[in-house]
Parts: sequence; structure tokens; C-alpha cells
Amino acid sequence: MQFQQLQYFVAVAETRHFTRAAELVHVAQPSLSQQIRALERELGADLFLRARGNITLTDAGEALLPLARRILADADTARHEVQELVQLRSGRVRLGATPSLCTGLLPDVLRSFHDRYPGIQLLIEESGSHDLVRELARGALDLALIVLPLPPASPALTTVELLREDLVVVSSPEATVPGRGRGGVKIADLEGERLVMFRHGYDLRELTVAACRSAGFEPGFVVEGGEMDAVLGFVRAGLGVAVVPRMVAARSGRGLRVTPLARPGLHRTIALAHRSDVAPPRAARELQRMLLER
Repeated sequence: MQFQQLQYFVAVAETRHFTRAAELVHVAQPSLSQQIRALERELGADLFLRARGNITLTDAGEALLPLARRILADADTARHEVQELVQLRSGRVRLGATPSLCTGLLPDVLRSFHDRYPGIQLLIEESGSHDLVRELARGALDLALIVLPLPPASPALTTVELLREDLVVVSSPEATVPGRGRGGVKIADLEGERLVMFRHGYDLRELTVAACRSAGFEPGFVVEGGEMDAVLGFVRAGLGVAVVPRMVAARSGRGLRVTPLARPGLHRTIALAHRSDVAPPRAARELQRMLLER
């Protein structure tokens, strides 16, 4: 009994027509009929009652059909499982993340992933959430770490909340802490301060500016347009202060004073996103699992 013969048998049983079954399995009808007869000889029983324009299963065919379907299903499962394993030995994962997350969250997780799956190539796209959402939509990324809420008119994405992170104020050790209040820096204390500000498109820029405006003032920038490393460097040099994620400040604390924001403070919600209409590849799903379980 051959696997191919079972495929042909199930196709005929489901279509009740030899020609349509042959078209379904992409084989010439005489070849299909020949294989069905060979299977019947092997089993020692007719599987079909053949009448002009009417194909029905015999008792032997009825008994074989569920078994054949199970064998074919098990073969598909085996093929799928092997392919999944092969995908974890080679391939790639295209991950997008904001610069602050590349600095704070990703290094440890990516190291663990690489140690476990050294054959998987990691391609990292570093950008703001709005840009990453667009890259996900056009299929250029498998996964992305973005800041919620999603921008208006976003494509259909599946998001899983990963963490909620506090923002803090960083300044040079020689600088005076804004406000000098015992309960931390209030947003209102930033009025008149020289802020080192990220470029347009950064979620941190939009969040900070919105908080200042809600407090009734327009923030003043001494330097603007930088990426995360540049902003931290300008703060260390004493050019001004900046509002950054606590995780980034903890990793980059050398040469910086870190001061919490007074209650209620500022927070951001980080989520892991992928397209809703396309399942991420196996390696990307494994990285997703590690991020969620970190």
C-alpha cells in the first residue's frame, strides 16, 4: 500500500468521480485508475462500485476511508512539524523596535534567542512606532515592539501588551534637578527648563510635549532632532534635561542623574504587534514567546 494510492482513493471517495478526482490530485485519469486498481489488488477487495455516472463506496471502501483520512492527516502533521523544526535551524526574524527598546529591553532577550537558535538571522529595524506600523503593514517586518495606542487609521494589527514603563527625568550630575521637590519632578517644573528633545516621529517626543501642554506651557528645546544615544550624550554634556524611559536610564546611568517624575507621572505601554491577516513564521513566534515570558 502506497501513500499516493491513499491520496487517490480519498479523492475519488470525496468527488465520486474518477476524472474530477484526477484533476484534484493533478494526475492523469488513467494513472489514477491504475493506482486504485493496484490498491484493490493489494487489499484483496473492491473499494468502489463502478456504474456509469455513479461511483459509490463498497463496505471495504467505507471501512478504509476514515483510516486513509487519518493517515493522510498524520502525514501532513509530520511534514509540518519537521518543517517547523527546520525553520528554527535556519532563516530569519525581522523585528522592529523603537530606539529606546533596542537600548533597554532587547539586548538580553536577543542574546537568549541567539544562544538557543544560532542559525536564525536577526534583522532589527530601529524606528518610531508610526514608521514601524507602516513597515508591518507592507510586510517588511514579522514583529514590532510599538508604543500604544496605535496611531489613527492603523492597519489591522494583532497586539499583545508587553509592559507598562515609567518615564523619568535625566540630567547631568552637575546640573540642578528641575523643581528640587522631594516627591520627584513635576511636569510643571519643566517649564523654563532647557529640554533635549528627540526628533519628530519619536513617541517620547509626542508624549512629553503633550504632557507639558496639558500643564499649561510650551516646552523649550535647547537641542532637538536626536536619536536616543545622542539625547543621552547631550544630557551628559550638560546641555539640558530629557524625559526618557526608566529602563533606558537604568542601563545608561553612568554620567547621568536619574530623577523620578512626581505622581501621577508619565508612563507608556509597550506592545508586541504583527499583522492580523498573516501568521508570523515559526522563528518569529518563538521570539514572540520569549519576549512575552522574559
